[in-house]
Amino acid sequence: MTGVPASAEGGQGRPAPGGKLGAAAVNQASVWNIANILTMMRLVLVPAFVALLLQDGGYDPAWRAWAWAAFAVAMITDIFDGHLARTYNLVTDFGKIADPIADKAIMAAGLISLSVLGDLPWWVTGVILFRELGITLMRFWVIRHGVIPASRGGKMKTLAQGTAVGMYVLALTGPLATLRFWVMGVAVVLTVVTGLDYVRQAVVLRRAGLAAERDRAGSAP
Repeated sequence: MTGVPASAEGGQGRPAPGGKLGAAAVNQASVWNIANILTMMRLVLVPAFVALLLQDGGYDPAWRAWAWAAFAVAMITDIFDGHLARTYNLVTDFGKIADPIADKAIMAAGLISLSVLGDLPWWVTGVILFRELGITLMRFWVIRHGVIPASRGGKMKTLAQGTAVGMYVLALTGPLATLRFWVMGVAVVLTVVTGLDYVRQAVVLRRAGLAAERDRAGSAP
């Protein structure tokens, strides 16, 4: 994820030693770097993905296969832009804003489109989007006290959501259609569980931050 704040990824990586690209990136992280370009590509893919998914009423297997390809490319760029940004120190202010927007946009587009088509219950879409929006707002709420590191559960949640939405985009039948139901069930459970854990961490972090502020105020001359 390009320029993802430490609260989302648990900190930035160091530049790769000995590489010309790494050395150049340390000197200057231009907005027009490869990580940001991948993020912008993901943003462009959002309307393209929706258009492909809803083509011909949204029930043509061929168009849905193309929509799945666009969704898969978006998910892959999400992995690579983050790796590049952390490895080569390509973090920019643009990336810090655009990357989480791109992440949420492609997932929201998939969930809402599938619910509009009647393939996915609206309550599933509501639970996932409420969690994602709530956690994003909560991060801003506690950012002055510290950051919430990414958890293994959070990464598993993202993988499960992406896999489940991708399976629902494809016109699957038989056992695979049943399997995607269970994959989405796992995604929803992980969404709720990790969301509650982030809330707990945020409350603990805020209390510790407020206590530290009171201590500093009390010791000030």
